Parts: sequence; C-alpha cells; structure tokens
Amino acid sequence: MNYSTLVVAPGRGSYQKQELGYISQNLSDTAAGAVLLAGFDQSRIKLGLSTVTSLDQAPQFNFRRYQQADNAAALILASGFIDYQTLQQSCYQPVVITGNSMGWYTALACSGVWHSTEAMRIASLMAQYTSQSHYKGDNGGQLIYPLVDEHWRPKLDYQQQVNALLARCSGQLYMSILYGGYAVLAGSSEAISLAMQTLPKIDERFPLLLPGHSAFHSPFMAQASEQALQNIGHSSFQAPAVPLVDGCGRIWQPDCSDLNELRDYTLRQQVTETYNFTASIQVAVKEFCPQRIVLLGPGNGLAGAVIQALIELNWQGLGSKQDFIDQQQQQPWLLAMGTPAQRAILLQRHAATEAKRA
Repeated sequence: MNYSTLVVAPGRGSYQKQELGYISQNLSDTAAGAVLLAGFDQSRIKLGLSTVTSLDQAPQFNFRRYQQADNAAALILASGFIDYQTLQQSCYQPVVITGNSMGWYTALACSGVWHSTEAMRIASLMAQYTSQSHYKGDNGGQLIYPLVDEHWRPKLDYQQQVNALLARCSGQLYMSILYGGYAVLAGSSEAISLAMQTLPKIDERFPLLLPGHSAFHSPFMAQASEQALQNIGHSSFQAPAVPLVDGCGRIWQPDCSDLNELRDYTLRQQVTETYNFTASIQVAVKEFCPQRIVLLGPGNGLAGAVIQALIELNWQGLGSKQDFIDQQQQQPWLLAMGTPAQRAILLQRHAATEAKRA
C-alpha cells in the first residue's frame, strides 16, 4: 500500500552533537547517495568552504565549528535531501513538501526547483549572508517562548504576553517564526535582552535564547536579501515537480507557479518577514489530506511543532499531546527519519517495495 505523504524539512538548529555522522550512516539507504554527496562536496569546494564529507565524518563534534552558519546549513540540507531520495523509493509517496525556516531551501531542492548542487551553493551562501547581515552594526538575536500549556493546547496568557512585548518593542522586536506551539522572536540585541528579562519564566527553561542565531526572518536581514538578489539569478529556479507550501501558507504548484515570484519570495520576503511554519503545516494537511507525515533528518526536533500546529486545527480529532501519543501507539502516522526506530519502519516499507519489484 502506498501512503500519500507530507514531507517536512528541518531548519537551522537541527544539527547537534548526536547527529555527527548522520549522512555517512544513512548514505547507503539510497543508491544515488554517494553521487549526491560528491556533488555537494564540489559545490562547497568552489565556494572555498569545508566539504560536507569532512564535516560529517569529523572524529569529534566541535561546537564552534558546527555552530558556524554555513557548516550547519550544508549538513542539514545534505541530510534532508539524501533522506528524501530514500523516501521516494518507499511506499511513502510525497504529495506536498514544506519546511521550517532554512528547511525551505531543502524543500525547494527536494521539489526540483533547485538542482541538488545549486541548492548546496545557495543554502551555503544564504547562511553566510544571514549570519553577517546587520543593522547599525548589530546582528541581533533570537529567542523561543511557548504559546501552549503542558498538554500542547493553546494558552491565551502566553500569547498575550508575547503580543504585549512586541507592541512595547515595536521596530526593534519581531515575530520571527510561528513554530507550532512556540513563538520565535527576533530583534536587536537590546530588545532580545529586554525580552529575556521581561517574559515570565516557564518551566525554568523559557524564554530560551538561541545561541549563534542572528535576527532571522526580520528586517535585520535586509542586507542579506540584497546580497542574495544580486548573486542568485533567475536561471537557478525551475518549476517544482511536487507541490510546495511556503512560510506564508501559499501553495506553489507544478507547472503553474510564477518562478519570478517564487524567487522574490525565497530571496526577499521569507528572509526579512515572519516565517509562519504553523500555517505551512495547517495548509498542507487541509489542502492535500496526507495519510502520513514524514520529517526529514537530521534530528526529530520538528515533531512537537508539527503536532502542536495540528492540535490547533483539531486535525483528525487531535486535541492534546496525549491524543497524539495514543494515536501513535495505535497506528504511527508521523515518522521522523532522524529517529532510528521510525526510520526502520520506512526502510521496511522500502524493502517490501523492492522485493515486489524483484
């Protein structure tokens, strides 16, 4: 049986110490893996950057090295794209693709808008541009704060506190990403510092400062957008082969998408404005009715945000975190390729498909 599948790609922040070696460990899952990796490495060499292979196969995790934006971007895109090739060989058939933040670049590559090597070049450049972008010498920062209670149900008090802070710091603090049950805020160093002091503490963890992050998806990235528009041409963009849902909840369909508009959105709008990951998930499930949701690697950090976005919709009767746990125990419908046990389910389906073909 084939399952219609929503594919979701992670953004920056997904590559952690435990993901070191993820690509080499899973490369053999797809026949084209080695060729893809060689192409990624060539793209990086041309930019004078560390190859994906050297980063993935390093003997130990160096936090400073892997926090570097273009290194993290390369590993995340390569991991996700190679995972997508594996998925295409299985019974889980992609009907729509989306991603969170930098995951939009992986989504574009998987859908065929960018050739794999061009995707690596662009993702690496965008990581550099956004990490260096500043306003009056300030790169700004990001923090994350919950909008849901312990059961993953929307909590109005938390949302009101965030809204009040955004109003107080208008022009200096912005909604960067609507991330399921969380708000990711971006702004000036001063505004982020104020937010860390002002927002009520939750679970002795939040507000949580995101280390090494600039003020992504905010006007602080205007300089990065200008660089991208100057250096990434129209010829890099092709029509998607699989529908995409972007960070506004807009659908880009094969053969009827304006590629100039897609380029403008990718290099301008989503760089400098809020990325609504919640909307992208909600639109994807409402418009395409997937039977399964698959999260590309590395990691599985997107799972909570995806489920929280669906709880807000009451999708298929999903009303709380416990509802999701109960449903998964009966019949797993959300599978993360970065989780070994869940990846094994996908590979079992892949093995069964190959056996039938033989």
